[in-house]
Amino acid sequence: MSRYRGMTDAGRDEVGRMVLAAWDSFCGQAAVVDLSRPTRLPGWRAQEVCVHLGVWPEHAALADLVASARAGGTGTPPDVDAVNARVTEAHRDASRDEVLAALLRNRDATARYLADEPPELDAAPTVSTIGRLPMLSVVLGQAYELAVHGLDLAAIDAPAVPGEVLQSGLAALADVTGALAAASGITGGATLLTPAGGWTFAADADGWTVDRVGPGRARGTVVEAPAGLLLQAASGRVNPVAAVAQRRLKVHELAGLLKLAPIVSAAPGIPGGPILQLAARTLGGAGGLLGRLFHG
Repeated sequence: MSRYRGMTDAGRDEVGRMVLAAWDSFCGQAAVVDLSRPTRLPGWRAQEVCVHLGVWPEHAALADLVASARAGGTGTPPDVDAVNARVTEAHRDASRDEVLAALLRNRDATARYLADEPPELDAAPTVSTIGRLPMLSVVLGQAYELAVHGLDLAAIDAPAVPGEVLQSGLAALADVTGALAAASGITGGATLLTPAGGWTFAADADGWTVDRVGPGRARGTVVEAPAGLLLQAASGRVNPVAAVAQRRLKVHELAGLLKLAPIVSAAPGIPGGPILQLAARTLGGAGGLLGRLFHG
């Protein structure tokens, strides 16, 4: 078992504060956004974005994750695309009240986990969509998804995502990347840095650590941009190559990202995959002029 387990070591009080604030922010956006408006996700209106984050009779992701953790992390990762397609099609005509109720059921399920489940379950492995992770890391992963989808809704005139929610999303991104690096036997790390500070992670044979950092130049491998842009580049909403070319996103010591790039092969579709793939393409022989755009 890993000696260090990232944000799981921070404890459920800290993680719970971050995740529940992200839920409250997203539910507030969903309450006022026009659910019929198309988003930048192909084929998805705000309706589908909100529906797939809810708990429905046939769709209760957190309950499945808890069951996997109780069973020692056994089971097969779900096909997230197929699951999303089924639930969004089943509830494409749900009313706003029904959609909001489904979102609140998921928030409440998270709150119940944090209040009622034994603390030792937090470190137990569970089978998530991207592999076996500590249960509390998966709970925190909701903050990443809620921040990213909150940005999707903000792009169609929902209220802006609060800065602390964006920071929680970056913490989740750092935690998952560190966990997968440690699981892949990779020694390395990076800092996700915004003008307001950010998060740094480091992985080695003993596990992974995640720590908050203040504003200013961090040492080592750094991916630097406003928080919203970092999350959108990590999730593929923004092309990181173009963002670097436009100097909107800066990478210091790109070689450090290249060490992490094998994670993408081990866990396709991981948060942050586009940035790691950018590193692989840039230093893997396709760099040329692009490589000179990077700092460090």
